[in-house]
Amino acid sequence: MKNAIIIHGTYGNPDENWFPWLKTELEKIGYKVYVPTFPTPENQNLKSWIGVIENYHIEFNKETIIIGHSVGASFILSILESLDSPIRAAFLVSGFLGLLGNEEFDNLNYTFTTKPLNWKKIQNNVGKIFIYHSNNDPYVPIEQARMLAKHLNVNPVIIENGGHFNKEAGYKEFPKLLLNIKNLDN
Repeated sequence: MKNAIIIHGTYGNPDENWFPWLKTELEKIGYKVYVPTFPTPENQNLKSWIGVIENYHIEFNKETIIIGHSVGASFILSILESLDSPIRAAFLVSGFLGLLGNEEFDNLNYTFTTKPLNWKKIQNNVGKIFIYHSNNDPYVPIEQARMLAKHLNVNPVIIENGGHFNKEAGYKEFPKLLLNIKNLDN
C-alpha cells in the first residue's frame, strides 16, 4: 500500500500550514498518511524525534513517500541515512543544514542540522528527491536549497514569493507538491 509521512518543523504541529490539506488530498488517491507530532520546542532534538518516528518505521517501504517542512526536511536526511531499504520519494520543503544565525532556532535545530551525513547512502535509500524553496524565505536562505541540491544531485524547485511555505506566507495548500506526488506514477 502507498503510504506517506508528513513531518512538521520547529514549533510546528500536524494541524498547521498545508499539512491537513495534503493529508486529505493524498488519502483521496489511495495513500495511508501519517502526520506525527514531534516534541517542539521542549525536548526537541534528533534523538527524541527518532524515538517518535520509530513508531512508524514499519511503514517505510518501496511505496513510501516522506515530506518534510523546514527542520522536518533536515530530519528526513537522517531518516534516509538510517534505512535498510529504499523508499519511493522524499520531498524537502525549505530544508537546510548548518546554522542559520538565529540563536533560538539554531539551538533547537542544532542536532538535526550539524551532524555529518552519508550522502551516498541517503541517495541510495530514495528513488526520487524533490527540493522546494522560495526566493524570499525569511528564515532559510536560497543558498541552502542549492547546497542540498548539490549534495543530492537534483535540481531545486524555486517558487516565487513562497516565503517559508507556511500559513503566514498563505500556504494552506501546496498544489505544486501534490502534482509532483501524483506524477510519481507517470
